[in-house]
Amino acid sequence: MLSYYDIDDILLGEEPISVVFQIGANGVGLLDPGSETNNVEKSAKVDLPFWLAHELYLRQAVSINVPSCYSLKTRKEIQADAACVDLRFRSPYFYELGCKLLPLVADKSIGPFLRYAFTSRYKEILCKSHSITGATPKFSSKLTKEESLLLEAARSSMVAFKKWRVGGSRLEKASILGRKRKPPMPTQPSGS
Repeated sequence: MLSYYDIDDILLGEEPISVVFQIGANGVGLLDPGSETNNVEKSAKVDLPFWLAHELYLRQAVSINVPSCYSLKTRKEIQADAACVDLRFRSPYFYELGCKLLPLVADKSIGPFLRYAFTSRYKEILCKSHSITGATPKFSSKLTKEESLLLEAARSSMVAFKKWRVGGSRLEKASILGRKRKPPMPTQPSGS
């Protein structure tokens, strides 16, 4: 599930997820801040870190609710103007969390929504990356972790391209292509 040594996976695993307990659980009352006992009752709604919610889901102890960052309100905001929506505020790992949640929740419309959000925002990210000063701190602060990495990769590629165009080494024909090739020998019919 999560990579043990990847700091981004560790931080993603700490994202709070709302779950509903399908069974009662003894000795874990600290998970439910509203519980007066050391137990969690069946049908109790509790916010858990994603890593724990996922493990409990695999054991069929909880059902996972769709997080609010994928709500109808967020979907309408993204459809109106995807580039202006602050997805980092909603979840720094918006896309990756959505992909990991997709098989765990009943709402299968999250997949197409993630694709639409990413493709809509991708255009703006690439436009900003073509200008070294184009990505303002205001724009960058709205990007998710994945989008920030994409912006930096696109920006460094553009800088390398501009450096190459100005004075870098030019493409040259390989030396092997300079030699003339012998024409192929005509084949003799085998029966003469």
